[in-house]
Amino acid sequence: MLMWHWFKQKKSSIDLSFLKIDVHSHLLPDLDDGVKTFDESINLIKKFEDAGFTKLITSPHVHELYRNTAQNILSRFEETKLKLKEAGITLDLQTAAEYNVDDWFLNQFNNNEVLLTFAEKYLLFETNFFAEPLILNDLIFKLKTKGFTPVMAHPERYFYLQKQIARLEDLQQRGVYFQLNLVSLAGAYGPVAEKTARELIDRNMIQLVGSDCHNDLQFELLKKASKHKYFEKVMALPLLNFTI
Repeated sequence: MLMWHWFKQKKSSIDLSFLKIDVHSHLLPDLDDGVKTFDESINLIKKFEDAGFTKLITSPHVHELYRNTAQNILSRFEETKLKLKEAGITLDLQTAAEYNVDDWFLNQFNNNEVLLTFAEKYLLFETNFFAEPLILNDLIFKLKTKGFTPVMAHPERYFYLQKQIARLEDLQQRGVYFQLNLVSLAGAYGPVAEKTARELIDRNMIQLVGSDCHNDLQFELLKKASKHKYFEKVMALPLLNFTI
């Protein structure tokens, strides 16, 4: 029988009830580098509920290292929802995926396999952190042609985009939405990523925010980010989190 340790834990000291929806996390167990067990999953999801979230759109990695498909993600998702119900958690858990632009994803896309999206066919994607994929512009065009809205996860983290505002603007002109990792404001990925995050906020270039939460440590960083001077600025943006 599973033991739900969170019954003895204190309520979260963070209030994010005004944000309501988190669109990026890794809270389905044993699919990627996120949580490994159902206990860990339920524990963290309870913390999000206590912090005021009403919906979590979790997004397991899909790439060469974690060769997930829509089918195995949805299976684990249904198992997790059952565990939430047993634990008395009423938060609305949904699932999409975080697709890496690599051969594993491109094969799924080119073969017209089911892709997991959220809201109005928003497709969350990431790329190599060091070099821009040569096919990126072409992929964005093809995604748009097939009715998807491409959402770039954590643009502030890519070394090839940091200090490259012109390219960031170009991506947005091509129809790409940007999803900021809130923990970037807490320095989770270093000072350059934090500076890039601030610049994107100042330029009103962020459409969505997410926790990208993998574990308890990153949830604690979310608390730290909520106290950052730029947190109020990002919350003042017309984020899609408020309406999806």
